[in-house]
Amino acid sequence: MSEARPAARVVCLDRDERVLLMHWRDKVSRQEIWEPPGGGLDAGETSLEAARRELTEETGLPGDAVQDRWVAVDRDFTWLGVHYVKVEPFYVARFDEARPAVDPGELTEEESEAFLGYGWFGAEELGSLPGRLDPPELPEVIRKLR
Repeated sequence: MSEARPAARVVCLDRDERVLLMHWRDKVSRQEIWEPPGGGLDAGETSLEAARRELTEETGLPGDAVQDRWVAVDRDFTWLGVHYVKVEPFYVARFDEARPAVDPGELTEEESEAFLGYGWFGAEELGSLPGRLDPPELPEVIRKLR
């Protein structure tokens, strides 16, 4: 089954150019995944509005930090037994401090069950995360957004 659920993601960069990644476990495949915060668009919402809302919901970071600057990223992944093939906009958000505090206080029930934590990572660390980096070409996405 292939789904094309519209979504948007946010590449958050701190003052030292570390990227924020959310850590999830798929309860169907049991696979661990690291990805930038983001998620599906609500009805009538633009991708920028969704990126800002999702950033705040998943991280507690201010949605207005998301800039209207993005790159299109091809996605091909399976989550909870559903195969997704689509293109998502990845926006950039910059923060003046090192590793801003994250408070994932507004996760959905499904997200809370899957959430394992988060981390701020330098480019050199992205290839050695325990689990899958999604999308695998995230270092190139980050480069384009810088």
